[in-house]
Amino acid sequence: MTEKIQKTLRDSAALRWFALILLSGLTFSTYWFQDFFSGLKGLMESEMGIGSEEFGRILGMTTIANMFGMIIIGGIMLDKWGIRIAGIVFGSIATLGGAITAAAAAGWFGDDHSTVLNFMILGRILFGSGLEVICVVATRTLVKWFKGYELALAMAINMGFGRLGSAMGTALSLDIGGGHVSPAVTFAATLIGLSLVMFLIYTIFDIKLDKQESANSANEEAGEPEEDFKFSDLINLLKNESFIYIALLCVAFYAAIFPFMQYAPDLLINKFGFTQQLPSAGEVVLFGSSALGAASVYIIFFLFAIFFAVVPNNVKNQALSTGIKVGSVVVFAGYLFYMKDILAVWLNNGPKTASLIPLGTIIFTPIFGNLVDKKGKAASLMILGSLLLIFAHFSLSVLDNVVIAYFGLVSLGVAFSLVPAAMWPSVAKIIPESRLGTAYASMFTLQNWGLGLFFWGIGALLQFVNKDNLEAIEAGNAVYDYTIPILILVGCGVISIFLSFKLKQSDKKYGYGLEKASND
Repeated sequence: MTEKIQKTLRDSAALRWFALILLSGLTFSTYWFQDFFSGLKGLMESEMGIGSEEFGRILGMTTIANMFGMIIIGGIMLDKWGIRIAGIVFGSIATLGGAITAAAAAGWFGDDHSTVLNFMILGRILFGSGLEVICVVATRTLVKWFKGYELALAMAINMGFGRLGSAMGTALSLDIGGGHVSPAVTFAATLIGLSLVMFLIYTIFDIKLDKQESANSANEEAGEPEEDFKFSDLINLLKNESFIYIALLCVAFYAAIFPFMQYAPDLLINKFGFTQQLPSAGEVVLFGSSALGAASVYIIFFLFAIFFAVVPNNVKNQALSTGIKVGSVVVFAGYLFYMKDILAVWLNNGPKTASLIPLGTIIFTPIFGNLVDKKGKAASLMILGSLLLIFAHFSLSVLDNVVIAYFGLVSLGVAFSLVPAAMWPSVAKIIPESRLGTAYASMFTLQNWGLGLFFWGIGALLQFVNKDNLEAIEAGNAVYDYTIPILILVGCGVISIFLSFKLKQSDKKYGYGLEKASND
């Protein structure tokens, strides 16, 4: 007779979501550190003499270790040694990388241009070596805690924390730095250290959960033990056509998003005449700090998105659920009306406007994650997101209309919500749970090849197409022409649509259930 299975920590909704918050600290801080340089590009050029190609090199070298297998090693470590060791080891590597980058920007290794540049690159390499494995750890851990529950929503909210970090890092770095690069880098590095402490707190709950699940496994009459990792598992992944489609989709889609975000503030300043520094009329002051005030705006957006996605859908009474949705929209609209004058100033500032990209994901990712949980249609949503990607980059490269540019930025934010909210839970349907660490690691490795090439490539191409005007640009008598570098990203959208269609065909062939709800 089978022993009674006892409830575990993951059966408690409150503890599941508390674990999510602790994990999301790492997601928030690493995405902040990944993207905060985008708001500082012009300042790095004027204060530190770092040109577009060098800026692209700093960003591109962030991915170098991962391009050559660091994430695969981390994924194998995760599958073989578990979440806790992998999270602590690679979280520490990212923290060390952040510290070295901050020290270099502060001149601790000397103030020679090449010395500062090389140590900043070293720091970013170490940070990048930890970054992607941390993402794998977070994704794999959410599957552990939320599979069979609100998995897509949990992944969406975790990604929302990452996008919140991206938006705030892009928009607030100039405010935090006070017009200088070094304080902004130091702040970003400190965030990673604090989030590592949060992960250490999480491990206490993870140890308890493992003990409970081990006890339950011992009480089960049947059940096959998991096999140890074999290198052939990685080979089998590469033979899985469905995995290849979704992995290449990951490469094409993110190559069109993350590199663009690093250059978006500078593009808006150069092409559409947006301001670099935020005028005093756009400042939001909280406790005497404009940085805290600006941060509060993003946090309010994020809390609204979570409330709208989570609370009404957990209310059984349909009329009450609808009433909560309508009420929350009315309250949020009232907040926007109250802030309209300040937000109007923000929409003429390069870094603040560029933050519309991750800001769109803050609002829509939890909503789309809940949609995938309840309704499915994951492959179809990836197709829609890819179409939005094409429109966004076409409007920002070829067209010169600022109104259409705003729609392009919002479309990019929506696409940035749709595709990840549908893609990452889909991997868990295609690949067995025991090999998810290796699967996610493989995807992140391929993704880093695309990111590395496009991070550096956009900067190098930007400098090449403007080579005849570089002296005039430095003197303030000309601006960068971004048309060709951004137009190339339209091709990534076309590739993404093709791969999404192939994935949908594969789902029909093999019956993964990508178009079905999570509980079907």
